[in-house]
Amino acid sequence: MKLGTPRWWYRRDGGPAPLTRALLTPLSWLWADATRRRIARTTPAIIGAPVICVGNVTMGGAGKTPIVRELLLTLTQRGVAAHGLSRGYGGKLKGPVQVDAARHTAADVGDEPLMLAQDFPMWVAVDRVAGAKAAAGAGAQVIVMDDGHQNPSVRKALSLVVVDGETRGGEWPFGDGRVFPAGPMREPLEVGLSRADAVIVLLPIDVEQPDFELLVQFGDMPVLVARLEAAAPVPRGPQVGFAGVGKPWKVEKALTAAGCQLVDFAPFPDHGDYDAATLRMLSDRAKVYNAGLVTTEKDWMRLPPEWREKVTPWPVRARFDDPAAVDALLARVGF
Repeated sequence: MKLGTPRWWYRRDGGPAPLTRALLTPLSWLWADATRRRIARTTPAIIGAPVICVGNVTMGGAGKTPIVRELLLTLTQRGVAAHGLSRGYGGKLKGPVQVDAARHTAADVGDEPLMLAQDFPMWVAVDRVAGAKAAAGAGAQVIVMDDGHQNPSVRKALSLVVVDGETRGGEWPFGDGRVFPAGPMREPLEVGLSRADAVIVLLPIDVEQPDFELLVQFGDMPVLVARLEAAAPVPRGPQVGFAGVGKPWKVEKALTAAGCQLVDFAPFPDHGDYDAATLRMLSDRAKVYNAGLVTTEKDWMRLPPEWREKVTPWPVRARFDDPAAVDALLARVGF
């Protein structure tokens, strides 16, 4: 979502803005019905390679991209030609196009595909069928698709739903269960889970164990637990942090949990551009505190080249608690 996600969406009790939620509820019914109809009337295309979809049932910030990266890494380390596929949100190229990390920018292909293309073959395509076929034609033995659980155009060999494991302070990954725009759900939970092969609960850096009450929401479905881990130390000294992601407050908490000396933090819209005025503002804030600037890898990809030397990117990775469970899932698609 271009404007990010309202934090009150994730209040289990609905939180503030009851009138707003009430007014938006009829629109949520229309949204859910349109999604259901689109899925029901579409015949998925068969691609020349199995497609693993890493999606979610909420509007953003669940952690799909770190899971995509970890699956691509696992497959690549096994000698499998694994390619990634993304819609390329925020980029101007419609595709299909293979991302060239040396030539393309985030404005061309989107920040997440550009980030993943540093290590893996990545494709962007608004038309997922065309993108998947292009990847298969280029030699992909398996395609890992970032997002698309509600996109029925491609036949999926494996559908994985990523769920944010943050449940503290009254927050719940599904809010009070309402569908967009009255809540964070892309579709009702039970409907989305009915098309999934497994759930991946992604834990924040400072959470050791998943919430049992959350796990029981998934019934008999296979549930894998993964956790975000810092892939590099946080920068030393006072820092002004900033992030334009689905849930920027989670970046602030993660940096603090990792030991970063945050003196200020600025949230921005998901996938938003960092224009000259915004960057000057951030630089001025850092000067006030005699601090450095730190952000996510994804945000760093959207910075102008001259600013990348002034800002420290802080990478995180997803790690599965039970690699054997991942092996079992990949075995279902022949890997």
